[in-house]
Amino acid sequence: MSDSLRRFAAASVVALAADAHSATPASAECCTVYELRQYALHPGKRDVLIELFDREFVDSQEAAGMVVHAQFRDLDDPDRFVWIRGFADMVARDKALNAFYSGPVWQAHRNAANATMIDSDNVLLLRPAVREGGSALDRPRPPQGATEVPPTLIVGTIWYGKSPLTAEFDRWFAQELAPLFAAAGGAPIARFENETARNTFKLPVREGENAYVWFARFDDAAAYDAYRARLAASERWKALEPPLRERFAKAPDTLRLAPTARSQWR
Repeated sequence: MSDSLRRFAAASVVALAADAHSATPASAECCTVYELRQYALHPGKRDVLIELFDREFVDSQEAAGMVVHAQFRDLDDPDRFVWIRGFADMVARDKALNAFYSGPVWQAHRNAANATMIDSDNVLLLRPAVREGGSALDRPRPPQGATEVPPTLIVGTIWYGKSPLTAEFDRWFAQELAPLFAAAGGAPIARFENETARNTFKLPVREGENAYVWFARFDDAAAYDAYRARLAASERWKALEPPLRERFAKAPDTLRLAPTARSQWR
């Protein structure tokens, strides 16, 4: 776990005045700010953290005023846990995070959570590239105690621009790339860009990144493999990919993500 989170959690003394088990349902207009969080874990500890997280940290964070959209196992890294939470705005984010990390649920379980983590500072602060982009993947969240893991695969792609990938880029994405990806079987259903507002909370986020993040949902891993094969064979993609990559400061990240039992994105 990062030293910054330990210091903040250790100094927290204010109780969370909310029922820690009353979940707030997500809606299409719930959030204008998101965090994409990727945790590096000690070997063999991911399922330990997921069991604790799904049981204790989903409903309690929502009671504090945020929405926990997604929890994932990274299929390409057995020691990485990926999750996404959203906030109404930056002011609400600061208030909700202060409430949760100073509240009784985090205080009671922080040591167990911290013991699973090597690093928790890999965080992108994002905003929807389109108004509806943040919630298109939401499904009703399974209740406490759910254990069935869906077969679906959520694939997140992170592009890093040499310069900010702004609304003009998103319009080009929507007009040129989204139809191409959809025709291949991988329709983008959530798109995000960097949130440029100053991070006002004590936990760090990645600075200086011109990130553009988009997600697609597949019925299973085989459906994703079929999409990749169709895209690779597309003459249109062969024409568009080289100029697209010219915009990148570094190689993209592709996250193959398996939803946990209580993830809304599934």
